[in-house]
Amino acid sequence: MTLLNRRTWGALFFAAGLCCAALPPVDAATVDIKVENVAGKGKVSVAVCDRERFLKQCTYTASVPAEAGTVKVSVPDVPPGTFAVLAYEDANDNGQLDRTLGIPTENWGMSRDARANFGPPTFEDAAVEVKEEPTVVSVRLR
Repeated sequence: MTLLNRRTWGALFFAAGLCCAALPPVDAATVDIKVENVAGKGKVSVAVCDRERFLKQCTYTASVPAEAGTVKVSVPDVPPGTFAVLAYEDANDNGQLDRTLGIPTENWGMSRDARANFGPPTFEDAAVEVKEEPTVVSVRLR
């Protein structure tokens, strides 16, 4: 191989690497979350969490402006697996679910209508399967 050919091949491999790095994983899907009972203040934030990050810093998140009634929030590039979906209405738009003495003071909800009973719901109570095609999950805020 001549030097020119090596440079050409190197540039092609570099360009191909850049193209592939920008693509989502082949088997990733979009999770469409239908958030119901929105008051219409601030924004609606959602998180799609695996067991390890449940009720912590979730990897897959999104937000949309709050509109009274029902809003749809899409979270792209979620790999297949078991996840819990959390949603809350960030009425004061401070980027977090406000709490007093550990109890949420803003409207929130989870997939499968998991509820708090003397503490937060468990991962199992909120777990949903995400497959390779788009997954639709409903969450009702309380």
